[in-house]
Amino acid sequence: MEWTVMLNVFSANLAGVLLLFVSAWALSVALRDAGIIDVFWGLGFVMAAWISALTGDGWIGRKVLVTSLTTCWGLRLSIHIFLRNRGRGEDPRYQAFRRRGGDRFWLSSLWNIFLLQAVLLLVIASPVMIAQADPAPGHLSWMDVAGTLLWTVGFIFEALGDLQLKCFLSEPANHGRVMRYGLWAWTRHPNYFGESLVWWGIFLIALATPFGAATIVGPALITFLLLRVSGVTMLEEGLKTRRRGYVGYVRTTSAFFPLPPRKKQMKTNNF
Repeated sequence: MEWTVMLNVFSANLAGVLLLFVSAWALSVALRDAGIIDVFWGLGFVMAAWISALTGDGWIGRKVLVTSLTTCWGLRLSIHIFLRNRGRGEDPRYQAFRRRGGDRFWLSSLWNIFLLQAVLLLVIASPVMIAQADPAPGHLSWMDVAGTLLWTVGFIFEALGDLQLKCFLSEPANHGRVMRYGLWAWTRHPNYFGESLVWWGIFLIALATPFGAATIVGPALITFLLLRVSGVTMLEEGLKTRRRGYVGYVRTTSAFFPLPPRKKQMKTNNF
């Protein structure tokens, strides 16, 4: 692979993602809702996949595979978040940022929220870029197959977990209770676990190419963020106080990796 090709792929992605996220920031200022960044997150990966497909020299079969998988994942996530957040106002996380930012939040949010996430996206999407930039190998390999299978498992976990939680929360009787059925009986965050698997799957596809190993930083970063920063850690701080029985749920259910529920169960009325 010529380094000029990789430079072109990265430069095009940098320009496209920055344009998308600056536009999202401008829209957030007009709407006074920084939470729209969550909708643009998935769309940013879709853009990165298509830009890489158009500018890279990769084998056409791998381009179609990576672009299709990334587009499917990114569009589902963005549509899900848009429908979930519609009419609910700004997410409490961003409301807290807005209070701390004061009158200059409109400007500081550009750097602290939108451009920061643009940089994170470019790092996480590195397997998408490398897999489509390098023409070798010019055939389907066992790494492509293994990556696709891992992606599929992750996508099912994420999509099914989101669907199960949506159905649970739609029942008025479940207000204030904890979802602990289906995938949620095996892991407290099946959607986050699934998202991590999705990116490890795309990394395996990139690993089929000569320089794919360098992109391990992508899945490693998203897994770290989901576990320690914006995912499990941040979400559970509030759930322990807002959801009756959540402390007991923590005692019986794995936080991330799916495991059989521990034998000590909460009483039936402590969902």
